[in-house]
Amino acid sequence: MNKFINNRHLRWITLLVLLLLFVIASFLSIFLGKTSIPLSTVWDAFFHYDPSDTNQVIIRTSRLTRTLIAITIGASLSIAGALMQALTRNPLAAPDIFGVNAGALFFIVASATFFSVESLSGYMWIGFIGAGLAGAIVYLLGSMGEDGLSPVRIVLAGAAISALFISFTQGMLVLDEQRIQSVLFWLAGSVAGRELSLLLPVLPFILGAIIISLLVGKPLNILMSGDDVAKNLGLNTNLVKLVIGIIIVFLAGGSVAIAGSIGFIGLVVPHIVKGITGPNYQWILPISGIFGATLLLCADIAARLVIAPQEMPIGVMTALFGTPFFIYIARKGVKKSG
Repeated sequence: MNKFINNRHLRWITLLVLLLLFVIASFLSIFLGKTSIPLSTVWDAFFHYDPSDTNQVIIRTSRLTRTLIAITIGASLSIAGALMQALTRNPLAAPDIFGVNAGALFFIVASATFFSVESLSGYMWIGFIGAGLAGAIVYLLGSMGEDGLSPVRIVLAGAAISALFISFTQGMLVLDEQRIQSVLFWLAGSVAGRELSLLLPVLPFILGAIIISLLVGKPLNILMSGDDVAKNLGLNTNLVKLVIGIIIVFLAGGSVAIAGSIGFIGLVVPHIVKGITGPNYQWILPISGIFGATLLLCADIAARLVIAPQEMPIGVMTALFGTPFFIYIARKGVKKSG
């Protein structure tokens, strides 16, 4: 009983601390950048906006948009990663295991090669469709068989579809090397240079998926006890898995469509959160969302400042802390299996 109370208190404390850090990171994301802007100007940009003031325009049109996109992408990838690891029961699973990154990249390169698409908004919608289609194919392949969706089968299907799309993409880039420049922004992964018009069309899909993900925490806890136990408790396991799969496609696909391939957020965040909150997905999912948003905001701030006035791709920053953590998880898994 005392342990339960302590865990519950720890979860609430973690949630409150993360909310505070999230607010601080959001403010710093708006305040900091290669252009030094006084704090009073930041205040005026929101409460006494003057469109003739260049600094206020930068705050409202560039930094605020960038902050909102980083929050959306960080939360989406983290929740998608937590769901992916639960669905596959693989601690190394991340959203790109569903093939969404490879599918989005293939469709973007194909559209640039064969249809001369070069606009960011065009890439966004095409990438979203490609990510969704790839995720749907992986889910269908992973669900084949009498026992329905299998964690091992879905991992193998994801690896196969990713390899297939990547090979097709490389082939197209070799045939048309000039198109590489037009998709480099997507390959690196970034929240810079995106306008709010890129986020708004996809935002309803992402917000809807986030809301539904917060409702599947309890069924997911039951599912984690095993399919047989879950079925005996009256849970429709196939329906729950289908809903989770759709949520992952919308969250990961929407994120990839907007910001490109940003790695390690979906892998690292769920592990850290589970280490604090325990295996209760009613807490893991919302805290992962807040933590992921805060972490990506911090990575974006660091990307702006580390080599100022130049800017580092945010994917590089997430890889700097994500790679050692990935190695740690992999070594831990090997030791357990040994």
